[in-house]
Amino acid sequence: MARRRKTKGSFFGIQIKKWIVVLLIGAFLYFTYQKDFLTEFLNLYQEIIGEKIDNINKGQNIKKQDDVIFPVSLATCQIIIQTYYTVCYDEKHEQPAWVAYVLLDSYLEKNTSREGNQFKPDEKVSTGSALPADYTGSGYDRGHLAPAADFKFAQNALDETFFMSNISPQAPQFNRGIWSDLEQRVRFWAKKEKQLHIVTGAVLKNDLPKIGKKNKISVPERFYKIILDLQEPEIKAIAFLMKNEGSNQPLQSFVVSIDEIERITGIDFFPALPDELENRLEASIDINKWFKSRR
Repeated sequence: MARRRKTKGSFFGIQIKKWIVVLLIGAFLYFTYQKDFLTEFLNLYQEIIGEKIDNINKGQNIKKQDDVIFPVSLATCQIIIQTYYTVCYDEKHEQPAWVAYVLLDSYLEKNTSREGNQFKPDEKVSTGSALPADYTGSGYDRGHLAPAADFKFAQNALDETFFMSNISPQAPQFNRGIWSDLEQRVRFWAKKEKQLHIVTGAVLKNDLPKIGKKNKISVPERFYKIILDLQEPEIKAIAFLMKNEGSNQPLQSFVVSIDEIERITGIDFFPALPDELENRLEASIDINKWFKSRR
């Protein structure tokens, strides 16, 4: 979605505001001192921004949280920054509107055990996150959006996936079936492509059924997952939209355009990409670039 919505709280918007302040300081120094200073200042600014966008475009050096291409934050969300993933937590629905992270092939080389891990509330949520007990007896799984298996390279990374701010109600036959199949496929792609940007979440809307004892948690009807590969020479993206129910259909049958997911969620997923690249990736549905032979 190349149109830029000036949504409060977007990471990209915050960075722009910071640069505006810096530019105002530069302008003050220009009028106070000399033109040469402002010229050098603007040259430096253009160099920094140009290099950052170029690196995003080429997929270079994107390994830290600061380098994740975040979706626009919704006004109803609180941004929760964990060590290796970031959440847009929607208090109204008591779950994430989206979770974003970079998945590297090196993350999948180690295999820290999840034995002993327990779901826990997230104290970073200012209004209080959902509680593990809210799911007890509901008939729904505590479904990870940032999968535990993507973060088994370090104990702290794995532990953080069990925060309730990363959890959404998923039907058992969905969570343990087709959704698990998709997560495994994404890990296969990460090993092959070396580095992927992942955004996943629930389609949240009014009038969803609720579960929960202390907190009222919306039960989503659908979930989405978007995978972005910015590695040259074949920059590509793919998106999936699935009903919160079991299915025996192949993963290919759930592929949609990113534009379609933006339409139903109201989220602008990759605002930091150059417009031409963003438009091309978000409009395309090219299954053959992803579903190739494993051999």
